[in-house]
Amino acid sequence: MNLKFLCSVFFMFCLNQNIQAQYVEKEEEEKITTLYPEVVFDSIQAKKALALGKGKITGVAFTRPIFSQPRIYAGNIKIVLFPVTPYFEAWYKLRKSKENLKKRRYVYMSDAAYKYRLEAITNSAGKFTFPDMKPGKYFLQGFMTWSSTGSYDQLTGTSYGSYGTQANHYEKKYYTVDHNERLEEFVEIKEDGEVVKVKLK
Repeated sequence: MNLKFLCSVFFMFCLNQNIQAQYVEKEEEEKITTLYPEVVFDSIQAKKALALGKGKITGVAFTRPIFSQPRIYAGNIKIVLFPVTPYFEAWYKLRKSKENLKKRRYVYMSDAAYKYRLEAITNSAGKFTFPDMKPGKYFLQGFMTWSSTGSYDQLTGTSYGSYGTQANHYEKKYYTVDHNERLEEFVEIKEDGEVVKVKLK
């Protein structure tokens, strides 16, 4: 039997033993931090803020990544309306100062507070309406997804001429990028029966 073959078999055997015997380091778990406002939620106050009125909030939800380009309308998405109470203000302030999505640090409302909201669905043009609203300050929020496309020239090869000339050959490649955006805006109805128009972007 060939000596080189025996050595290679012995080496593979030893390597296999080492792999089985070595300690496998565990992957580090991503730490997720969740924060909540310390202010006590007042359900009675929130319920009163969402009582029926004669006002109306109408709006259009959209994004415009580049100012010179047309709007991208948020069609068929859910728009959520929250009354701006002391609890909500504490949540918003905490989120503004502490939330960091890259570090997986999130700021949430309590389940009880989140229940006191109104919802509307936009049409294909991004339009939505909240009818029967009483005077007060409200916060609107929606999440939209959209895609952008682009292209680039990928080098596929090089050819050479008989006189030492060189020519590079390219092929056009296309790609798609998905985007997620959080649309938010504060709005206030100052008088009962007032119609307020808002651009949610």
